Amino acid sequence: MGLSIDEILKVAPVVPVMVVKRLEDAVPLAQALYNGGLKVLEITLRTPVALDAIRAMVDALPEDAVIGAGTIITPEDLDKAVEAGSKFLVSPGTTPALIKAAQASSVPLLPGIASPTEAMHLLAAGFTHLKFFPAEAAGGVAMIKSIGGPLPQITFCPTGGIDLAKAPKYLELPNVACVGGTWMAPQELIAEQRWDEIEKLASEAASLTR
Repeated sequence: MGLSIDEILKVAPVVPVMVVKRLEDAVPLAQALYNGGLKVLEITLRTPVALDAIRAMVDALPEDAVIGAGTIITPEDLDKAVEAGSKFLVSPGTTPALIKAAQASSVPLLPGIASPTEAMHLLAAGFTHLKFFPAEAAGGVAMIKSIGGPLPQITFCPTGGIDLAKAPKYLELPNVACVGGTWMAPQELIAEQRWDEIEKLASEAASLTR
């Protein structure tokens, strides 16, 4: 039995959200983030090499690394991500078909929402841990704080437009377990294979307090 989504979101204050364009970058990128203290890694299914990148990371990193897949849109995405070795799944939003597939899977899904109505639908379907996306564009800290009033049983991982400066305000909220972000793995550093700088950015993110 793998980790629950609650256990996964408690591992580190930040979940790096990665877009891997070249397969050869996958393992050194993951290793740099892991060495910096970020052990939960989300690889988005936005590139042709994403699934192979997940496989490579799962094979190469220590057992306590938690490799997951993001941008899960369809049940087919979910199945492929699980087959590649993903320990968790993240979606930007949900559909009835995706919810049904997630309920049947042993790998936990962190489904995305941007409104109280969506949160209530997912709560009714048994999901208590949700991605709030796109966080900054959808109301940010004030929105999550407001949703926490009537729906205190929901825990969020806000993602979208968050950086090192904005993250602490989110992490102060009682209904936020961690935040997602891309700032510790910017595309220019990945393209230039500047892994030491990525590790330093990861270390700064890992040192944030909740």
